[in-house]
Formats: sequence, C-alpha cells, structure tokens
Amino acid sequence: MAYATREGTFAYLKKFPKYSRDFFRFTGEYFVSSLGLGTFRKEPYREENYVISYKDSVKTAIENGINVIDTAINYRYQVSEEEIGEALREMFAEGKVRREALVIASKAGFIPLEFPFPENPYAWIEAHIVDKGLAAKEEVVIDQHCMSPEFLRWSAEKSLENLGLDTLDILYLHNPETQLGYVEREVVLSRIREAFKMFESLVQEGKIRSYGIASWNAFLYEEGHTEYLSLSEIVKIAQEAGGPSHHFRYLQVPFNLAKPHAYSYTNQKGPDGKYYTLMQAVHGYGLGLFASSPLLQMHLFKGKFSDEVCETLNTANVTDVVTALQFARSGNVLGALFGSIEPQHIKENLMLAYLNEAKPDQIERLFGVKDVI
Repeated sequence: MAYATREGTFAYLKKFPKYSRDFFRFTGEYFVSSLGLGTFRKEPYREENYVISYKDSVKTAIENGINVIDTAINYRYQVSEEEIGEALREMFAEGKVRREALVIASKAGFIPLEFPFPENPYAWIEAHIVDKGLAAKEEVVIDQHCMSPEFLRWSAEKSLENLGLDTLDILYLHNPETQLGYVEREVVLSRIREAFKMFESLVQEGKIRSYGIASWNAFLYEEGHTEYLSLSEIVKIAQEAGGPSHHFRYLQVPFNLAKPHAYSYTNQKGPDGKYYTLMQAVHGYGLGLFASSPLLQMHLFKGKFSDEVCETLNTANVTDVVTALQFARSGNVLGALFGSIEPQHIKENLMLAYLNEAKPDQIERLFGVKDVI
C-alpha cells in the first residue's frame, strides 16, 4: 500500500509490546503513536539550520515506536521534506518499515521558496508562482501565503516529490488565518472553500488520503478576533466542498502547559450550537486533533515545573521535557508533535511510552473544565 492502513499500523504497534497500552491511539482509520516527530525549525534563513539534518532523527523515531512524521513544504525551504524522503527511502529499501505502517503529514499554504535561499525572493515568487499561472498576484498575501487551488495542487505534488511518496496520509491547509486582516473575511472563507474542493480532488486522485487545517491561534482566539476561525463554519465549508462524506478530518493546534487554551477556553460552537472548548468541539464533530508546539520551542523550561504539576501528570521521576509531552498528549488529542535533531533526545522522550497517559480528572485538576460533548 502507498499509505497508512489499519492493518499496517497495527502490525507496527505490535513490535512494541512493552509500551503502555495507551501509547498508541486509533483514529478511526489507523493507529498513531501519541508522540509524533515534527520537523519545524524557526528562522530558516540561518545557515546553522542546514548544518544539521533530520534524517537520523526520522530513522530513530520510526525504529523506536513513533509512526507519525509531520512536516511542511516551507520548513527549511523544502529541506525538511527532502531529508525525511531520504530516510524513508533507505528504511523501505532495507525492509525496516513498510509504508502502510507510517502516517506522513505535510502542509500547504506558505510559499516554500527553495534552498539555497534565492537572492531575490520576490523575483522567485514571480517566476515560479505567478508567471506559471499557479496564482494571481493578488492571491499571494504579504509575499508569503497563498491558497489558490493550483498553487495548493503544485505544493502537494512537490511535497510528494520531496518525500518520495505516492500519497500523503494528511495534508493540512497551513495557517489560513495568515490572510485575515489583509483580505476580507468572506474572501478568505471562499478561498478555504476552493482549497477544500482541490483537496477533495487530490483525494480522488489518490495523492492524499485526508486533509485538515494546521493553525496557530485561529481556533483559540475569542470569537470576534481578527484571526478567529469558527470550527462549525469550517466543517460546513468542508460539507459544501465534499458532501457528507468529505475528507476533512484533522486539526493541528498548539497545546502545552503555557498555552492550554484548546482544553481550557470555551470559544467554539459544537454541533448542537452550544459553545465548548476546541477539544470538546473537535470531538463533537468527529475530528482528530494533533498538538503542535508541546514544548513551546523550549521556552517552557526557563524554570523547573512544580512538584504538583509532576505529581498530577504522573511524571515525578522523569525530565521536565517528558512532563511537558505527557501534558500535551493528554486531553482529547491523538498525539503531540515534537521536533528533535538529536536521536538520543528522541529515545529519552520515549520514556513516555512506558507511562500511562494523564486522565481527564488529572488534567481537570490543573485547568478545571468539565463540559464534554
């Protein structure tokens, strides 16, 4: 198979019998590890971001029980995808893992440029995007974001080329809220609708299996904020784009001890029209949620966590990083996505695989939310 399957992911998880039973979760389609490897690096223009490579990290993660690999075409100007592709090709060739055991996700929406960084990025956009008919100038917002259907198709196909794959398991529309404040809200929603129609076409062509939205604050802000997006409205758009059997299935949002809003802040309408937290609303619509930025790019660790936090999360005898990951994979999430270029750090973080997840009553002790759809 050219994509993740229930049987393939189940065979994979059986290779790790000593891990806690709740380390792997079932999405309704396949089994995913509750820790996933992300490949984001901030400030991609810095030269030191190209001295390192994710290749060994990807291999270490897969060999040790992580079957979710998350990336985006714009991460490190496409280099992150290319390094994942190298690692996967070698592992497939060596028979170390089968494609159907892995859930591979990427994102489209930001213009990726390429490495080495072009001398004139504006000329690159003109030559590679506008002149080739992938988008009109007015569809490129603040010289970095674009949701034109043809650009998104190109982006998805380029990701497949970089990764050496035939099919992506998940393709996220990347931070669509970037355009809010620069473009009228109705125009942005219309662009999301056309993007979803393109994604449905890509599903039919076998290039992706499902799609979602990866955002930063769009689903976490208060209603009425410039960058707020309503999940109920997005689900309606998906239904308009793909009918009742649409393939909009996942969200990816930040969730960590300093940014717990997805769990603790009531700001989204559920299917019954009442307001819930994002996690509750996601559950109500039958979607899956992945937590990004579980370590807040290491900004969580300027001080040590309190004994109360560690005791509440069952992490009294592990590192603060593992404690943060324990929190981020709890609640109504499928998994927490963390980045690491150090294989040893990945192995250390997998101490979590031997621990039971934190239960709702434990999380409630920290943030106190009780309503559940």
